[in-house]
Amino acid sequence: MTDLPRHQLTMTVLMTPDMANFSGNVHGGALLKLMDEAAYACASRFAGAYCVTLSVDQVTFKQPVHVGELVTFLASVNYTGRTSMEIGIKLIAEDIRARTVRHTNSSYFTMVALGDDKRPLEIPTHTPNDASEQKRWQEAEQRRQQRLAVR
Repeated sequence: MTDLPRHQLTMTVLMTPDMANFSGNVHGGALLKLMDEAAYACASRFAGAYCVTLSVDQVTFKQPVHVGELVTFLASVNYTGRTSMEIGIKLIAEDIRARTVRHTNSSYFTMVALGDDKRPLEIPTHTPNDASEQKRWQEAEQRRQQRLAVR
């Protein structure tokens, strides 16, 4: 196995009939559950600890996801604080037969690392590696300031 970056995770899931409504569209709640699982896996791998979801920014479903499509959840640590981090999740739906892919939605999860005592645990600092990661860090910092202002 190659060394995977600790700050990124890719998870691909086949959309099955049990996830969908009668018209063959996957329920938003089923996608949210999978997004949360991808955010948890990415955050926990990065922190080396159990992580919980603190908040989820707005989720807009731009396009429906259909039964039979493969959906890839691209998760990335965008920003780290002392005990929390922002995980960006991007969904890519792939119609296997038509050989087409489309970006259906994105969202941002704030995750908190917890120690064995269930109290917030200090996490490593993520250092952006390139211009794209630096941009995501700056945008995440702005979202963090907006969330703090609402409190």
